Amino acid sequence: MIYQEFAQFYDDLFDPEMYDKWAAYTTKRVNTDESILDLACGTGRLAVILQSNGYQVTGGDLSDDMLALASEHLINAGLTPNLVQVDMRDLSDLPVFDVVTCFDDSLCYLVDQADLLKAFQQINQHIKPGGKFLFDVITPYQTDEVYPGYMYNYQDDDRAFMWTSYQGEFAPHSVEHELSFFQLNEQQNNYERYEELHQERTYEVKDYQQMLQAAGFDTVTVTTDFGKHGYKAKVKRWFFECIKEG
Repeated sequence: MIYQEFAQFYDDLFDPEMYDKWAAYTTKRVNTDESILDLACGTGRLAVILQSNGYQVTGGDLSDDMLALASEHLINAGLTPNLVQVDMRDLSDLPVFDVVTCFDDSLCYLVDQADLLKAFQQINQHIKPGGKFLFDVITPYQTDEVYPGYMYNYQDDDRAFMWTSYQGEFAPHSVEHELSFFQLNEQQNNYERYEELHQERTYEVKDYQQMLQAAGFDTVTVTTDFGKHGYKAKVKRWFFECIKEG
């Protein structure tokens, strides 16, 4: 399972400003009296911001490790956790919501196009008429030009992290991330090593639009820079605002 061993690493190393930007993007498009399902909620940082601002948020994630941290963050913020373990390809046990969000290119981890379409269909079925689906994805520019050869290293007194990205060979516009973590084991006086391989895939805008329309979304708006600018091809991330007509 993605991040099974590394939820705490992910939480500590992720840029917290990104959550503020996702929150701002959401709050400009969602009223506080509307219910939100935040899919792939991770460690719950976005849910904390939204709930602290009066929003009704249910966080859903496949990883129980992520959900455990999300619960901890919500409780520490004086909030009541409302979390569910769920696969975004099957939301059948959930009620309908006014809004569904899915950020941090989480949908790009569905590397099979049939799985992505299934997720879009499930999301559409769990949005009320007139409701919205807000999400972001990395772009072909990111997978094909930015990521190949990308490296990031981090080290402190207790741990180290190495991230290397390669262009994927399993599909067009795909990328593979090799993640290596080293955690100090004080009892054994050595470092324990953990490794994971993450695969992501994206599509051209027209392909997303076709899948979203096939899933039942009538209006699809694509922007960049967290909704501040209109569609551009050579950017790292696209934002989609999809409306399910009543």
